[in-house]
Parts: sequence; structure tokens; C-alpha cells
Amino acid sequence: MAAAENKTRPGTGDVAAFIDGVDHPVRRADARILLELFGRVTGWQPQIWGPSIVGFGRYEYKYESGREGSFLVTGFSPRKSYTSLYIMPGYRDLSDQLARLGKHKAGKACININKLADVDLAVVEEIVSQGVTHMKAQYPVYDR
Repeated sequence: MAAAENKTRPGTGDVAAFIDGVDHPVRRADARILLELFGRVTGWQPQIWGPSIVGFGRYEYKYESGREGSFLVTGFSPRKSYTSLYIMPGYRDLSDQLARLGKHKAGKACININKLADVDLAVVEEIVSQGVTHMKAQYPVYDR
């Protein structure tokens, strides 16, 4: 039986046009700030993943189950009700950083925030930086 493929793949969409098309004005403005922050912290160019994720970097994985593929190292998505920050892998203990972050909801591999004004951007930068460092130590990582 073939291993399942990751449904979220890198696309060819224009990141600036995607952000300009975000309906909600606060999330659009926040996306512009996050675009600069993630680019500065990672040193990588952004790329659209799936229909709505701005991703930075790419890592390759292979699980014991045989499932293998590639996925973004880190990124964000300005959704209708919140912005998701994707921090891979999501099973690290981020309790110290999350306690200092501000208003958020944490998932397994994402942190959801309503607006950047609710969080400490220095902590966001710390989480992204540490996540990238961790991913580089665990997986083959590429800038695209």
C-alpha cells in the first residue's frame, strides 16, 4: 500500500498578491508584519503552500510507517477569524514562550491569534527562531 501524501503542497501563487487579497484589514496588516518578521528570522523567501499558507523553508520527512514527503518549516496563514502561526514540529514544549506570548490558542503545530496587538512580537520571533533551529537539527531543511 502506498504511503499517503501530504495534501498541502507548495504553490506558485504570488505572496504579496495573496496578502493584498486578505479581506479583513487587521489580518491583512498583520500578515504584512509577519511576512517581514518570518523573512528576517528565517532568511528564506516566502512561498504559498496550499491555498492560504505563507510558508518559509521546506523540510523532508520519512516516518516509520512509510509516509514521507515535505512540508514548510514555518509560516503563517491569515484566516477569516484568526491568524495561524505554524511552528514545526508542534510537539516541543513551548510552555515558557506561550506563557509570555499574550492572548492565543495553541494547537499541536500552530498558534492561533486574533491580532498581533494581542501578543508580544519578540516572543513570536523567539518561537520562530527556535523552531527553525530545531527543524534544522532534526530534518533535511531547504530554503525552497
